[in-house]
Amino acid sequence: MATYFALKHLHVLTVLFSVSLFILRYWWQYRTSPMSQKRWVRIVPHVNDTVMLLSGVALMVMAKFWPFTPQGAWLTEKLFGVIIYIVLGFIALGRRPRSQQVRWFAFLLGLVVLYVIVKLATTKIPLLG
Repeated sequence: MATYFALKHLHVLTVLFSVSLFILRYWWQYRTSPMSQKRWVRIVPHVNDTVMLLSGVALMVMAKFWPFTPQGAWLTEKLFGVIIYIVLGFIALGRRPRSQQVRWFAFLLGLVVLYVIVKLATTKIPLLG
């Protein structure tokens, strides 16, 4: 049980760090700050997100919640939310030339999707089912 709670706290911590980095990286990009070009800014989010993914999978296995099952419908929705959030992150923060309006809209929509993901994770009640 102690392992589960340690993993859960690690997962929540990495989520908070990921959200903070998302907001900070968007701000740096919006302001065309040289910080957005630092090497660590491109590496640390990937390391954090890998730890977040691994801790999430470990929690899923320990709690025996499986996506694409009736009991794991909330988890299925959460996983689809994560995929949508990743795509929006690529749009908001990616190197491809896009208008500032498109990036801003993707950033705001990403925050909304993050809210939905957190709501699903905390209530474990699917929104669509």
